[in-house]
This record gives sequence, C-alpha cells and structure tokens, in this order.
Amino acid sequence: MSAASTAESADFRGPLDITRAATVVLDAESTVIGWSPAASELLGYGPSDALGRPLTTFLSVRPAGGTLPAEASGAAGPGPGPPSLVGNEIHVARTRDGRELLVATATCPLPGAAGASGSGTPDRILVAAEVEALLHWESRIALLQGLATQSPVGLAIYDTDLRLSWSNTAYEREMGQPLAAFRGKRAEELYGAGSFVTPGYPHTLAGVMRQVLDTGEPVLDLHFRGQPPSDPGRDHLWSCAYYRLEDAHGHALGVCEDAFDITDRYRVQERLTLLVEAGRRIGTVLDVATTAEEIADVAVPDFAATVRVDVTRAAVTGETAAVGSPADMTLLRVAERSAPGSGTPDPGLPASGPTETGRPDPYRPAASPTVADSPDTGRPDTGPTGSGPTGSGPTATARGPAGPGGTNSPGGPGGPRQPYPPVDYPPGSPQNRSLSSGGLVLDEGTLVVPLRTGGGILGLVTFDRGEGSDTSGRTPGPDRATTFDNGEVALADELAARAAVCIDNARRYTRERTASLALQRQLLPHHLPPQSAVETAYRYLPADDVTGVGGDWFDVIPLSGTRVGLVVGDVVGHGLQAAATMGRLRTSVRAFAQLDMAPDELLTRLDDLVGQPAEDRSDACGGAVETYDVTTGATCLYAVYDPVSRRCVMARAGHLPPAIVGPGGEVSFPDLPAGPPLGLGGLPFESMEIDLPVGSLLALFTDGLVEARDHDIGRGLDTLGQVLGDRSASLEELCDRAVSELVPGGTSADDTALLLVRTRALGADRVADWELTAEPVSVGRARELATGQLEAWGLEELVFATQLVVSELVTNAVRYAGGPLGLRLIRDRTLVCEVADTGHTSPHLRHSAADDEGGRGLFIVAQLVQRWGTRYTPTGKTIWTEQALPPAEAG
Repeated sequence: MSAASTAESADFRGPLDITRAATVVLDAESTVIGWSPAASELLGYGPSDALGRPLTTFLSVRPAGGTLPAEASGAAGPGPGPPSLVGNEIHVARTRDGRELLVATATCPLPGAAGASGSGTPDRILVAAEVEALLHWESRIALLQGLATQSPVGLAIYDTDLRLSWSNTAYEREMGQPLAAFRGKRAEELYGAGSFVTPGYPHTLAGVMRQVLDTGEPVLDLHFRGQPPSDPGRDHLWSCAYYRLEDAHGHALGVCEDAFDITDRYRVQERLTLLVEAGRRIGTVLDVATTAEEIADVAVPDFAATVRVDVTRAAVTGETAAVGSPADMTLLRVAERSAPGSGTPDPGLPASGPTETGRPDPYRPAASPTVADSPDTGRPDTGPTGSGPTGSGPTATARGPAGPGGTNSPGGPGGPRQPYPPVDYPPGSPQNRSLSSGGLVLDEGTLVVPLRTGGGILGLVTFDRGEGSDTSGRTPGPDRATTFDNGEVALADELAARAAVCIDNARRYTRERTASLALQRQLLPHHLPPQSAVETAYRYLPADDVTGVGGDWFDVIPLSGTRVGLVVGDVVGHGLQAAATMGRLRTSVRAFAQLDMAPDELLTRLDDLVGQPAEDRSDACGGAVETYDVTTGATCLYAVYDPVSRRCVMARAGHLPPAIVGPGGEVSFPDLPAGPPLGLGGLPFESMEIDLPVGSLLALFTDGLVEARDHDIGRGLDTLGQVLGDRSASLEELCDRAVSELVPGGTSADDTALLLVRTRALGADRVADWELTAEPVSVGRARELATGQLEAWGLEELVFATQLVVSELVTNAVRYAGGPLGLRLIRDRTLVCEVADTGHTSPHLRHSAADDEGGRGLFIVAQLVQRWGTRYTPTGKTIWTEQALPPAEAG
C-alpha cells in the first residue's frame, strides 16, 4: 500500500465534510454564486463556467434514463434512499464531458439569509459527494462503532504515561465495571498478578508497552496469563497485540492494546497435547504395573493433582478380566502419583501416617514382582541362584524399598508380605459407585474412571484435583481448578480407555508368559541325578520379558554300560510354540538315546522327525498350512561319554561345538563336523570320537551365552575359555562366573543354557571282561568266570540270578550268532552284565506256547533283571542287563 493510499485510508472525515466535499453556494433562486475547487474536480466545470447558472444545469432529480440505479433506489425500504443515506438527497450530476454521476447532497441554510430574497445574495450551501464514496465511509464508521461496542476483542488505549484512557465494551466486560471506574489506572493496577509467558519479551505489561512506545515496532500474539477482575481465582490466557498510536505529525499519543481471550482454545490444545503424550508414553512395555505408572506420570500434574491406579488381581496375574459384582474383584494399588504439595486422604487404604505422596508408608509396595518363577537355574542342592528374569520397567514412587524376602510388610515386621496392597473402598465412595455401575463417577474434585475392556473391568483410575485441604493441611492455590468440566471428563475417559487397552495387552502377555514358563519349567530337567561317569552342573536363564520364553534346552541321559548321553539344543523363536517344540525334541532325543543310537544316527532320526510335520501339516491342521514353524532350523549337539574307555563320541546339527578343558587347564573348541540344522535335510551328519582323560571338562552351551548385541561369538568364546580355564574352581563356581561374565544383566534377548561336565573313569577293580569262543563249552566257562568275579566283589546274593542270565545270553550267542564272544561285568550303581557277539539280530521277548521247546529263557531273564536291551556296535551287537545291588552294597 502506498503512502498516499495509507493516508487516505486513515482520513476519517466524511465525504460530505465541507473541507472535502464539492461545495456550492446558492442564492434564494438556486443560482450558483459560489463554486469550490472540489466541485470543479468532481464535475469538471470551472468557477467561470458555473457561477450565475442555475443549479439544475449541473444536478437533476432523475438521470437521463428516468430511473435511479438500484443501489440508490431505496429498495430496502421507504424513504429517499438506502438506510445509510437517510437524511441526504440523491441526485444525478452531469459532468462537463457528458458523464452522469450519482451523488448524495446535503443543504445547510446560512444564518441571516431567511429574510433575504434578492438575486446574488447567499441563501444556503450545498455539499455533494459520490454515493459510492459515502457508502464506503459509512462502512468504516460502522466498523469503528462495532469495534467499540460489539467486538469480542478487548481494545484499550493507554497514553504515554501508560494510563488507560479509553476501552471498548469487551474490555469493560472483562473488568466487570464501566470505563469511568478504571480510567486513568495503570496496567499493573488492573492485572498486577499477570505476566507474559511468550519467551523473548518482557514479562510485564508496562515493559511490553514501553518497548512499543520507544521502538514503534508493533508486537503480535503475545500470550498473557492472569486473572481478570470479572473472574477472580481462575487463570485466563489472552493473545495480545500492541502498536503505537501517532498524530498527523508522527508524534506518539499512546499504545493500543488488542486482547483476545484464548483460554478455552488453549485448554483444548492442552488436552490434545496430553492425548498425544499419552499415546507416546502409555504402553511402552507389556507390563501391567509399568503401564499403570505411565498413566499416572502423564496425568500429574498437568491434568490432576493426584492419580491413583487400582488394578484387579486377575489383571496383574494375567487372568480374565472380572465381569461380575464388586465382590468378585480384588483391587490392588499398583501406582500412585501426587504433585508436590498435593494429596488427599485415600478412602481405599487405612490411614496410617502420610508420606510425601499422600499415602500411608507401610503400604508402599516393593519392586515389581515376577508373575511366574523362572525354571530352576541349576543348583540341585542349593536351589535357584537368582539368575532368572528380573522385573523390567522404571521403578514407581509407589514402590518402596523391599524388606526381607523381597517385598514390603504391610502389617509391620513379621506381618504378611505382598507386592501391592489391596484396596477396599467403603460403600458410597466414588470408587465403589463406579465399580457398581461400571461407569465413570464425578464427585466434586474427584473423577473415577473404570478401566474397561471386552465387557470386563480391569481396575479404576482416580483423578483427584485436591479440593479442600491436602494431607499437610494446606489449601489449594486460587488458580487451581477444583472440578472437571465436560471436556476434561471426556479426556479422562479417553486416557483410561487407552490405558485399559495397554493393560489388557500386558495381561494377555503375562498370561501367555506364565503358561510358557510353566510349560518350560515342566519340560526342562528339575534336577540331574548323580552319575558315576560324570559330575555335572548347569544354568538356564530365560530370555527377558520383552523377548519372551525361548526354546533352549539341555539334558543328561543315563545309557547302558554306565555311559551317559549329553545333549543341548536351541529352538528358533519364542513363546508357547517354542517351549512346546523344545519339549517334543527333548522327548524324542531321550527316546532315541534309549535305543543306544550313535550320535550321528540319532541326529539323522531326529532330522527326519522334524521334517515330517512340515509335510503333513496341512492334514493335521484341517487343510490350513502354518506360515512359520519353529521346529525347522532348530540346532542340537549330542555326545555320548563312556567312563570305561574314557572316549566321547559327538555330533552336531547346526549347533556350536563344545568347549573342552584338559586336566592341565588348556581350552580347545574341537573342529566337530558341522551338520545342517534340523529339518533342512540334504546333508549327512558326522560323528567325531575324542579321548577325554579323567578330570577333563566338557562345556555344552547355546548361542545365547556367547553372543550378544555388543559383541560377537568369537569374543564370547574367548571369554568363556578364560573362565573355564580355572581348574581350581568347582563346576558350580564356573557356572556362576560364566553367567556373570557373559550375561551380566541376568537376562538377555535370547535365553541361555550352559551344561558343564567333568569326566570320571571306572577303575579296573570295578570292570571285568573276558573273550570266549562261540562253542557250547563257553557257556559253562562264562558261568564260572561270572561266579568267581561276583564272589570277589562280595555279591554272593546275585550269583544265582547272574548265572541264569549269563547262561541264557551266551547260549543264544553261540546258537544264533558268531564268535568271538565277549563277556563283561561292571559293578556300578547296578550290576551290569554284557554279552557281545558278531550277529546283527536282536532277540525279542515273547510268550511261549505250551508245546514250544524254546523261547522261555529270555522271558526268565527279563524277570530277574531291572532292565535289559540291545546295543549295536560296528562289529555286531551287545545284549546288556542291569540288576539291583543288595541294599548293603547299594548304600
């Protein structure tokens, strides 16, 4: 906008003002006797052309067409013109160039001219202006009038001393009194406790207005917080603009203030911001307690002075949400927050002394409990080592230090201990009414919203604004709202709805994790029985709460001939399916191991078993094919150690090789042939046989022990080797050190299994073996040898039964197999009797008919021994039996 147009827009003189309008002086006969320059500019006639001529020469009542234009025809109602032109006459003026202009005129008689009637004597003055200009000026006047009387924006003018000199009606409404009552007061006297909250500007009204007066630079949209005299006790927020007022010569006259109350809009924005913050901060982890703490953190102090979150016991433990009467629900105080200096009595807990959060101290719960205990970590004698999963999430202020046993004692020393105190609301309380109705309850400054999901109630959220005195006896400040409006009630309902969804998700996760841990706990070994062949120790660490239950597993399997099977495996994935798959694999390995299979053959059979469900899955699922199978890709390492020969045969299917520590402390990782993971097929499995001197250490583990986000497998293997190299430490100590070094936090993203085995050997005085020929005479010789050895061991009670067993087994070998034959007796926890031959057919137990000549010997043997079986070797087979030792010898 140019300077000329700016000046024109700032000129509020009317178009009919005599200083601006076309002015004509007329005598009594309407003859022009005076002609102003403005008239010459409007009509184009100079004074010489106009003087002495009648007025009708220039103005006519009707235009050449005979009708007035629509804008001046008075269509809006009766009268000489439109409402804005009432009091003025409308004429058509003819310019010198022949154009017609629609003009409004006003006539003013001259004083003393009433008695004059002569020609040339001034009688009256006529002023004229274009109708369009007059209408424009009228709208500007209406604008000023509207700003002064109808505008919702408060307008005020302060002089150069910053004293109020004028204000409009909206400003008077804010003040609650007419202008005359506060004219001349300074701004600080009107809003003394308020201040600007917009950064980068002075905080006081006087400072901002003085800055505008000094610099002449207007400021826009400054936010001012204060309490208007018309609404004391409640903060309002205004959007303010300031600009300097100047006269025609540029001298400052004062400052104009435009102020618009944006309190409601600001509160809506605050609520929207709170919802966004709630969406970002609520439900970050699948934990009921953490989610409850998050909603309290979000709401305090911006929305409420105190927030209490009570959750049903069923939701904490992962059970189904309660849908019955309040008697069916037990509420636990899971989280509570209070703003500093706030807090109200809690009707749900017994009063026993306030704390800094307004809660009785004895009821402040301890750290978050683990819903389901982890499986045994591997101390058969002393129990768990405490290396199971730990609670996750931040510690709430509602959680106090744990007492003995890990929880607080609500009843004082010696009383019952519980992680979260139960709450019991009396009848008539807002919480009790909310539970009864299933809806939200607003009771003055207390708002109770139920946590609802799926038709059930998970708990309650109590928002309290601290109406009345708090626990310290202080009353709330005058600027604190003590109740909730409709918008805030809707906001609280939305916050509770979001929290309920997150708590329900955490409840479902807790239920699944509890079931997974229970299943895993049942499927993993509870303890390892003592073995003559090896000394064992183990640790199992479940994955963290975020990842869930994994599928790592291990086992120690007693085999025939005092041998022992060692196995460790890893299933892909986490959760119930991984735990169930782990149980399938462990059971299958045990079944195959009892058949005395070699490690490579066992893995081949296991690979076939894993691959079979992938082919038959559509039939098993009624035609539906699963998109993901955690069985395929599982890894396994299987080893068999013989304490008599002190040799270990092992094979692996995609698993990490074991660590072997010799008697001198040297650590090695044997280059064991790597077979493919289970279920992939296509490649054979290979075994490796290793001599293990007495006292050697064998470590079987999963990748969760040596691999982590902050280091690779190579670094983990080096650390494990350094730990295992200490020969002076016991197996239990080595397990603890390995876990603390490689899994310092106690849990990781993957579960961990570690099995340590220290080898032993059976002495020559406990093993006796002979080689016999495949001749009938060898049967008697075998009986003699066995009898003599048993007498040497002091096992005379077993001589008769052993003679029958040896006679039957050697006779079968002579008749149905070839020589040479082998006879071996082993005195261990049981008496083991083995007969080896070169045949490859295994005898079968059967019932003989009355007329059968044979078939009864093996049946008799089975009745005399605890168990028996067949073990195939590269040169034939071995039939073995086990007999219980006499009580004195067994002890």
